[in-house]
Amino acid sequence: MLKIGNLELEGFPLVLSPMDDVTDRPFRGVCKRFGADLLITEFIASEALVREVEKSRRKMQFDEAERPIGIQIFGHDADALIRSLEFVEQAKPDFVDINWGCPMRKIAGRGAGSGALRDPDRLVETTAAIVKASHLPVTVKTRLGYDENSKPIVELAERLQDVGVAAISIHGRTKTQLYRGTADWTLIGKVKENPRMQIPVFGNGDITTPEMADEYRRRYGVDGILIGRAAIGNPWIFEQTHHVMDGQPQRTITVAERVEVCRSHLLAAVQWKDERTAILEMRKHYSGYFKGLFDFKPFRLKLVSLTNLDELLAVFDDIAEHYQNI
Repeated sequence: MLKIGNLELEGFPLVLSPMDDVTDRPFRGVCKRFGADLLITEFIASEALVREVEKSRRKMQFDEAERPIGIQIFGHDADALIRSLEFVEQAKPDFVDINWGCPMRKIAGRGAGSGALRDPDRLVETTAAIVKASHLPVTVKTRLGYDENSKPIVELAERLQDVGVAAISIHGRTKTQLYRGTADWTLIGKVKENPRMQIPVFGNGDITTPEMADEYRRRYGVDGILIGRAAIGNPWIFEQTHHVMDGQPQRTITVAERVEVCRSHLLAAVQWKDERTAILEMRKHYSGYFKGLFDFKPFRLKLVSLTNLDELLAVFDDIAEHYQNI
């Protein structure tokens, strides 16, 4: 039994990695349906929560069926991070996650996200203050280090554990790598091998197939794995990964099921957001939902160009009819 504070997780947990403008409430619900064990919201700016920005507060909302779930916050100002806990705790998630991993310039350039890795002492000090102020378990998502010359993650993970962090997720790249190159899981494995580490260690980065997740679980001994980009338009990856890990045969995902799940995802998004926003944001998911279908280009062009919900739903009907025997 894996424990994050007072939260207990059975088996080997697969986590939907938080992604900005992707892991919203509708998509989290779809991934939960197909086997994601642990969910985390999109990252939310602590300063925006303190200012009571409605869009940011709305990102904290979740359905009870999504539990266990964490709310992820980020920021460069320790006071704002601590003050934002009041709003996070009102939402009653199972834990709060600190994003010390985002490498994007607008975030990291201000010392938030993985920009904090430039000064590990300050990162640990800020995290300790958040842990002390929080009534919820606090977890951290971070990277190997700031750049190739500074990868202190083995020591840093231990220090974060010592100030009360309940679990740590590590992306196998540095800040300066962004998402280029290949994720290096070697140091993630060394964090887990550290005999002083008692908290759960989750690995993240470049998990693209169920088989890879299973291989990395065995090779690096992590307590759980985060799956991010590979889940976009492909929520079945969680179910399939559990089947691979349990030695079970894979079932065929029919086109009819792909259409049904994609349609329900879109309708949930429209209900959660305004119609235009939902339609535009769904476009990033279509390639995944219908990957590998022959002669799909005419349908894809319609899916990424239409802006009317009824017309899009008619396209789904056409797809289902065209590929009805697959």
